[in-house]
Amino acid sequence: MAALEKGLAVIECFDAAHDKLTIAEVARATELSRAAARRCLLTLTRIGYAEFDGKFFRLTPRVLRLGHAWLASSALPQMVQPFLERLSEETHESSSASLLDGHEIVYIARSQQRRIMSVGLSVGTRLPAFCTSMGRVLLAALPPDEARRRILTGQPRMRTAQTVVDVDRLMTLLAKVRGQGYAIVDQELELGLVSIAVPLINPRNEVVAAFNLSGQVQRTSAQDIAAQFLPRMQAMQTMLRPLIK
Repeated sequence: MAALEKGLAVIECFDAAHDKLTIAEVARATELSRAAARRCLLTLTRIGYAEFDGKFFRLTPRVLRLGHAWLASSALPQMVQPFLERLSEETHESSSASLLDGHEIVYIARSQQRRIMSVGLSVGTRLPAFCTSMGRVLLAALPPDEARRRILTGQPRMRTAQTVVDVDRLMTLLAKVRGQGYAIVDQELELGLVSIAVPLINPRNEVVAAFNLSGQVQRTSAQDIAAQFLPRMQAMQTMLRPLIK
């Protein structure tokens, strides 16, 4: 099992900013020895999950099987997708659903009306939880000590001039989110982007995921977004509740 853990750690150190890596870079990113990193990379190459050009290793599309296995075995993405599409059609804004994974959110479903960020968003996209509306909804559902720990683990950094990175301020914002039942993030992830999110709650009153609406500030402001969209989102939240396991 230790070998499996190391292999998954090696896969996870590849991302958009690190699409090709040397053995030394993988060893640093995973805190494995060079010998262990080399063994993992060679094994991944042998079974088709990585390729080697003589200097750099890259992941292959075969890695998508790992994510597809979860998508195929989980009912939640398929369940929420038609609701997101309906919400996007009614509001003419993009809508997404995500889960919390450590200090990040992972997109599990999305309905896009227009491109709203400089980077593309799709199923599998990961974003920091602390500065996203869905992330704050999901962090607010955790015990405060656990939410603080996850925020600190992610090492919050400024993404725009409006990004809140002070942990005490973030904890105050999470308390507000917890009380009102939704989160609004105004240009903290990217300039010009505003979003509102609510939790997806199962019949046992457990928060299992979150969904949002995102748009450009030219079309809707942070001051108006709740009045414009929250009633529709809460109606969708109510419809989904008895369906979520």
